[in-house]
Amino acid sequence: MFGKKSHSAKKGWARRLPGVAVVAAVLYSCASVGRIEGGPYDETPPRFVQSTPVPGALNYNNERRKRITIEFDEYIVLEGANEKVVISPPQIQQPEIKTNGKKVVITLQDSLKPNTTYTIDFSDAIQDNNEGNPLYGFAFTFSTGSQIDSMVVAGTVLNAADLEPVKGMLVGLHANLEDSAFTSLPFDRVGRTDSRGQFSIRGVAPGKYRIYGLQDADQNYYFSQAVEQLAFGDSLIIPSMEPAVRQDTFWIDSLTIDTIVERGYTHFMPDDVLLRAFKEQTTCAQRLARSERPKYNEFFFYFTAPADTLPTLKGLNFDERDAFIIEKPTGRIDTLHYWIKDSLLYVQDTLQMSLTYLYTDTLQRLVPRTDTLRLVSKVKPKTAEEKAKEREEKEKQRKKRRKKDEPEPVYTEFLPMDVYAPGTMDIYDYLSLTFQEPVARIDTAAIHLQQKVDTLWNDVPFELLQDSADLKVYNVFADWEWGESYAFSVDSTAIHGLYGLFTDKVKKEFKVKKPEEYGQIFFNVTGTTGPCFVELLDGQDKVLRTVKLVDGKADFYYLNPGKYGARLVEDTNGNGVWDTGLYAGKRQPEQVYYYPQVLELKANFDLLQDWNVLQLPLDKQKPNELKKQKPDEDKKKNRNRNSNRSSSGNSGRGYAY
Repeated sequence: MFGKKSHSAKKGWARRLPGVAVVAAVLYSCASVGRIEGGPYDETPPRFVQSTPVPGALNYNNERRKRITIEFDEYIVLEGANEKVVISPPQIQQPEIKTNGKKVVITLQDSLKPNTTYTIDFSDAIQDNNEGNPLYGFAFTFSTGSQIDSMVVAGTVLNAADLEPVKGMLVGLHANLEDSAFTSLPFDRVGRTDSRGQFSIRGVAPGKYRIYGLQDADQNYYFSQAVEQLAFGDSLIIPSMEPAVRQDTFWIDSLTIDTIVERGYTHFMPDDVLLRAFKEQTTCAQRLARSERPKYNEFFFYFTAPADTLPTLKGLNFDERDAFIIEKPTGRIDTLHYWIKDSLLYVQDTLQMSLTYLYTDTLQRLVPRTDTLRLVSKVKPKTAEEKAKEREEKEKQRKKRRKKDEPEPVYTEFLPMDVYAPGTMDIYDYLSLTFQEPVARIDTAAIHLQQKVDTLWNDVPFELLQDSADLKVYNVFADWEWGESYAFSVDSTAIHGLYGLFTDKVKKEFKVKKPEEYGQIFFNVTGTTGPCFVELLDGQDKVLRTVKLVDGKADFYYLNPGKYGARLVEDTNGNGVWDTGLYAGKRQPEQVYYYPQVLELKANFDLLQDWNVLQLPLDKQKPNELKKQKPDEDKKKNRNRNSNRSSSGNSGRGYAY
């Protein structure tokens, strides 16, 4: 039977060990985990020589000998052993792993379990000391029983929201099929994802399993904290194996094949498990985290979670009625910014107040709570004498810099205003005025928008509206005409800030783009049902626009030339946003698909793209150009070095001893 070794076979193996070691070294030099790409192979990683116990040792159950020593043909180092080396079954007490010259020494702290296959998977942690050539996929196996469990389960873990490969996530199997096993028991067998999100779980016995992914924050090998990222499979895992044949290719040079040799191997299945990792949406207990008054004219309240209502503030040494402008900087009520309106109030060193807000009690109920607060300004307001002295000092500095024949300058402090008005305006864009403090009054008659007609400037109508997310921002909307020139101007003193300053005069000229400067992208989508929306992405995977999928179509108009990606979300609940999963409810996160190419759009071009979201498996969909999690550089180097070797044919990826 595949994957089993009898006791007599063990004895035979021990007698043939020297010869087998040589054969293993030869085979290792020929085997590959990469694709056929051509090119020389002139650097080698460390090679296995011998070990204690021997590879595949049986009945190794001496508690006094929980030390494993593995020797190689050259001096070695371990790179990131704590993150890369995985021992299965998982060790609750972390083992000691260190190098000693040409040896790796592993000292297990946990007691050895009876009749259990132990696998130490080194990933690419073992490197030669001189060149840093990593030994990829090296795994060492022994058993405390009379047989070796040799099956392998392999696959990929992707971030559910954006299909990024998830690096360094534990992936484990449970023979206990109850849902509670994942939240109360350590994994039976475990592996870890590499920089491509790929994993291999070795030493698996025949049977039925459930599979999970876990970013194990507390290293207990089960899901115990809401902040831990997780993944779970919907189907049972039933390991199996079958004989198969692969072709190993030997190259004379990068263009000429020397020999193609067929080799038999064991194909372990499943080797294409795909897990989508996510973090559950957690509800934090509501409480006041902190309060501060960084400047004399403003203070902040920070809460641990958003609330539906504003807290009630009552002044103890001041009158709170109409005393503040309240700002929610992020559009939520978990951070509140209070601007003090009255100068007689903000000159006070200390503001005493009571604050009544909703608080989560020990029974997880929201109940009113009142705190008494004393807010002391970290920055004191300047006195009249200090302001006069400051003006006098500035005047002296100006006189020193001023030439004798220059007129006497007049210094005026204005309310800072940032005007967003690009020289070339998109047809769908708008102007913005941004201030550093709330605005008290605006004289709209002193704000002008004009269009150039021939040589004349004609007034055009516009709307000036306060931004819904930031009360210090005002937006200017108008019906722009293609290719026309405009001028936007603000007269001096047109806008009055909360603390007495006025704006200076400003004028900006700009031109609206012509239709031929844009392109369009139209998607015809198949393979999905139910409500969906499509996000248009830039070259950094950031969302530029979102449209609903209507009758299988997602259209994006008036796009600037450039590179674009696209992501589709199956909006199961129709709320217009991607929703995460929930393990307790066995709810997977909403499904995400990527258009498998980055589109390069030129001006005055329309791109019509057919998009079957099911045409490619999920781990092949996201273009490499959009991925933030790139394969490790040393792995890229190794893939190029091994380009004259063919795929091993086994998605277990690597070598097991």
